[in-house]
Amino acid sequence: MREKQGGNNAFEKFFEIVKQVRAGCPWDKEQTPLSLRSTFFEETCEAIDAITQEDSAHVKEELGDVLLNVVLIAYMFEEKGLFTVDEMINGIADKLVRRHPHVFAQSDGKSEVKEDVEGNPEKVLNQWERIKENVEGRKSDSILDSIPENFPPVLKAYKMFKKASKAGFDWNSLSEVRMKFCEELAEMHDALIDVEQNRKYAGEQPLTVSSSNPELDKAQLHLEEEFGDALFSLINYGRWLGVDSNIALQRAIKKFEFRFHKVESGLKEKHIPMDREHHRDMMDFWNQAKSLK
Repeated sequence: MREKQGGNNAFEKFFEIVKQVRAGCPWDKEQTPLSLRSTFFEETCEAIDAITQEDSAHVKEELGDVLLNVVLIAYMFEEKGLFTVDEMINGIADKLVRRHPHVFAQSDGKSEVKEDVEGNPEKVLNQWERIKENVEGRKSDSILDSIPENFPPVLKAYKMFKKASKAGFDWNSLSEVRMKFCEELAEMHDALIDVEQNRKYAGEQPLTVSSSNPELDKAQLHLEEEFGDALFSLINYGRWLGVDSNIALQRAIKKFEFRFHKVESGLKEKHIPMDREHHRDMMDFWNQAKSLK
């Protein structure tokens, strides 16, 4: 039977294994923090997906993969003498204490306690921001500067709306947000009409940067702009509805993937080709899949 490890012992054992893997595995030896960016991002997305599915066994595994990436990348910086893994852990521990003066009496952030935050998450977040600016000196020219430049677009848009809203720059009601979204949809529709009117022949497809039809390209760029505005507005609409668009889109992707796999397997089982001539068959299998999940 495997001996149960205490918290510190478990991490120490894990960290030693990470160091041995880094020193002994040819693949791990070649990795850098930059090369692991994609892997780190993918593992984080897989952890989010497992949490969404409420699969605890899968969550445990995926969070382990995220932790591996965190510790491995941190250890690479330790190898270069830039900071140690201990310093990273102590840093986040200190920050937790500093930003929670309502929990820790010894917190350096106690100077920013302006009101009782008990039972009010919004006041906690406001206090958090004051500590970042006034205690940690992280005030910037724009409240949007703290959003990473390379965030996925949907996530970045969502974070921008949240930051702006905290500063008071927001609509006054859900109905106004809904009206704005409808307005953007109408402008996108008008732009689509412009694209259709600039086609030289029925089968012409806009390529945005082709030289064969400059007017169509211009119209297509305008459509792209209006589509972006509508999508941007939809993300804000979702925020007002209490929906994180990034998570919602991931769920929609998983749902489509599940149903499409059912279509593929159904066609394969019946020896039916997947093509437009068998569209009705595909839709039948799609509707069957909808009834399953």
